[in-house]
Amino acid sequence: MVQAAGQQAGLARIGSFGPPLLDLKWLIIGACVGLTLYLGVVPLAFLLWQSFFTPQSAAKAAEFTFGNYREAYASEETWLLFWNSIKFAAGASLLAFALGTLLAWMNERTNTPFKTLFFALSMIPLIIPGILFTVAWILLGSPKIGLVNLALQKLFDTDAVFINVYSLGGMIWVDALHYSPMAFLLMTAAFRAMDPALEESAVMSGASVLQVVTRVTLPLVWPAIFATLLILFVRAIESFEVPALLGLPVGIQVFTSAIYQAVHRYPSQIGLASAYAVTLLVITSAGVYFQSHLSTRGNRYATMTGKGFRPRLIDLGNWRYLTVAIFLAYFFLIVVLPFAVLLWSSFQKFYSVPSVEALSRLTLEPYRTILGYPSLMRSVWNSLALAVTTATLVMLVTAVICWIVVKTRLPGRWLIDNIASLPMVFPGIVLGLAIMILYLYLPIGVYGTIWIMLIAYVTRFMPYGLRYNTTSMLQIHKELEESAAMSGASWATSFRRIILPLLKPGLVAGWIYIVIVSIRELSSSILLYSPGTEVLSILIWELWENGQYVELSALGVMFIIGLFFLVLIAQLIGKRFGIKEA
Repeated sequence: MVQAAGQQAGLARIGSFGPPLLDLKWLIIGACVGLTLYLGVVPLAFLLWQSFFTPQSAAKAAEFTFGNYREAYASEETWLLFWNSIKFAAGASLLAFALGTLLAWMNERTNTPFKTLFFALSMIPLIIPGILFTVAWILLGSPKIGLVNLALQKLFDTDAVFINVYSLGGMIWVDALHYSPMAFLLMTAAFRAMDPALEESAVMSGASVLQVVTRVTLPLVWPAIFATLLILFVRAIESFEVPALLGLPVGIQVFTSAIYQAVHRYPSQIGLASAYAVTLLVITSAGVYFQSHLSTRGNRYATMTGKGFRPRLIDLGNWRYLTVAIFLAYFFLIVVLPFAVLLWSSFQKFYSVPSVEALSRLTLEPYRTILGYPSLMRSVWNSLALAVTTATLVMLVTAVICWIVVKTRLPGRWLIDNIASLPMVFPGIVLGLAIMILYLYLPIGVYGTIWIMLIAYVTRFMPYGLRYNTTSMLQIHKELEESAAMSGASWATSFRRIILPLLKPGLVAGWIYIVIVSIRELSSSILLYSPGTEVLSILIWELWENGQYVELSALGVMFIIGLFFLVLIAQLIGKRFGIKEA
């Protein structure tokens, strides 16, 4: 009897690590841990190493030097670069936060009509790739050809420029508009989770709506405010599309555009680009650290307790018509205008402003040209193949990593978790640079192929897969694995037939998200692609560089519509596997 109990106790120790055995369990775990350590650490090490070397050319080998850091930090141009980056990121994050928070408050705390419809419409901008949104606002806000400028100049009978996107203010405007839906979603979650009892007490005490918002609501969601601002700041400091398309033509550089230009000099200044990248990495790491540190202390602001509550909406009276107008104006700026200008441009033989004469020249020629473009089908195939393969690999590998972190007592598992999350602090262009440097020196035949882009995508999106899987893994009780072990199931069998099916909601949600963001990815691809490995975002970039604006618009319209239907299909798949919308 004692022996039988000992056998059962031994079987029940699934998830605790005994002596390493050369079986499938340890092969899978070892492979996943090894891959995570390799992807998270090795590119960073090579990036730091390369920052201490001079450019290599056909006539001269690379030499060890501190010159890259002297050039990066001792010149006035670099401090201007740093100041431009901070101003751009701070301005874009503050404006995006202000827009998103206002809309979230109106949506969650007031009796504004049509709120459910607006919440659904707010998802649409998230699927528009950053490069297309930027190009659309160039066509809208350019000083010479921008439709908004032309319309206002005609209305007021003046030659004055009302909007100039080729400026630091224009960069901030475009970037903030594009990412304000992210702030909206983050602050919506904060407002929904907050007990409104204190707000109701303030109203009953005679406080005005403005007093309630500034003295009660915003102080209660201060952790969410700070976290949202940090997330937006980190995302803005790593932005590439807006600085490259709007800043470089007029000489406004930030770190991401400076890295791109340093790599594309002759000879390529990879060491200087690496020194810039280290600075950018330090800034993003600090932002992520403070955001993580804040989340561990957020319980001091907790208002949701065991008591149930039902939010009481603030009655705006006739002011609710103003909030509806704000909703409509916002949707017009971030969806209707950008898509409309791309649609108009896509039916022109060459770009021209809307007029009666231009209406007579509508044509499908740009669509015929782009559909017959030599690299279009290859780019579509590359994008889909990379997106599906990346999502599948990331979700499966991080499922094993999450099992180790959540379900075992392996010493150092926290380190594995942190290393798997490390790529989150890598701006896309910095990650692309690190991987480019690594495989330039490792002679394994990866550089210049589609495989180097797959490695970059898997590395970049691994932290997101980890978060989706961790949420689901925490909900699985250990007794299910113990029961399988007591029934004679191996670790591989119980993981395949119990853990993975129970992880399905998180697996599918993460898979869908990674597929969508992989298809849109540009910043980590821009330094890694070569002829034959172009993806759709790179094809759009090349069309812009070649001045093929109407063909770009045609491809952009088809791309946005395709992503929209992909999201609809993803929602249907998500509902099939029990994934609920927020």
